[in-house]
Amino acid sequence: MKKILQLSFLILGIVIGAGYASGREIWLFFGANGGRAVLLFTVLFGVCCYSVLDISYQKQTNHYQQILETIVNDKFAGLYDLLMFVYLILTIVIMIAGSGAALEVYQLPSWIGISLIAIMLVWAFSFSLDQVIEINTILLPVLLITLLAILTMFIKQEPAIEHVTVSKVNYFKAISFTSVNLLPIISVVGAVGKKIKTKKEVIYTAIISTIILAGLSYIYNYSLTLIQSEIDLFEMPIYGILIRFPGFVLLFVTIIIWIAIFATAVGALLGLITRIQNNYQISQFKVALTLTLLLVPFSLTGFQFLIELIYPAYGVLNLYILFKLILYPVKDYRVEK
Repeated sequence: MKKILQLSFLILGIVIGAGYASGREIWLFFGANGGRAVLLFTVLFGVCCYSVLDISYQKQTNHYQQILETIVNDKFAGLYDLLMFVYLILTIVIMIAGSGAALEVYQLPSWIGISLIAIMLVWAFSFSLDQVIEINTILLPVLLITLLAILTMFIKQEPAIEHVTVSKVNYFKAISFTSVNLLPIISVVGAVGKKIKTKKEVIYTAIISTIILAGLSYIYNYSLTLIQSEIDLFEMPIYGILIRFPGFVLLFVTIIIWIAIFATAVGALLGLITRIQNNYQISQFKVALTLTLLLVPFSLTGFQFLIELIYPAYGVLNLYILFKLILYPVKDYRVEK
């Protein structure tokens, strides 16, 4: 059971980053009252998550390229390998920018948050791969419980649902939301595929990850719908919710959001490191140090700008991978039969 939870938290950690935890990504893809869109996302995410885990288990992977080579044609494998590499780099840039934005609520300059996460990223990869996964296993339950508690309390005390403007459900955006999260999942699962030992771990990890993410997404989307008129006032929409709570809650959740940012950055950096180490004999600490120093300057572009530019674009670019992962269980069943 411990292995299943570790894998589940690793997947959730790469998805629930700065964009998701801040509410910006949820609002961008689902909008007001996107409950039915969340349901579609749940089905698609569950199938894709199972497919990625099953491929990693069967191939006993140690980096993401082995998964890409299985699900896409040879002529596209190189292209998606490049897209994956670029996406992971951009994800780290967004997380570094998000760390700066998270502390700005206290009128602290963004460079303080940026410097903090840069130091912590390099520190994290001074440990072994198993220790990095263990750090993530400790942090994620705290993040999930806190987010669920805050959102649930907010919904109970905010009875303004009759004033909400219900927008038309955009199912394509729900598909894109699934699509944009595929590359980070492939990157972290591919890095630890050799640690998956049974089919049971594949099935239960996919189920647990999907149920937690779907439930949190529905509650979060509903909460943001209640404050839709205020969302544009905040770079991180969750602060539109937190201003209704005492100051100590704001401080605690800010720390939790930072943990989410850190967990996603670690997951993205893990994917890059294992890919680079497949070609070059270099320590993970040196790779982490070099990449972090190179990427910090790009984070000054701005958190919200980066999310609204990069995530929708990759949501479209990844549709082919989404299609292949949905078909994979059918294809695999026919082969076994």
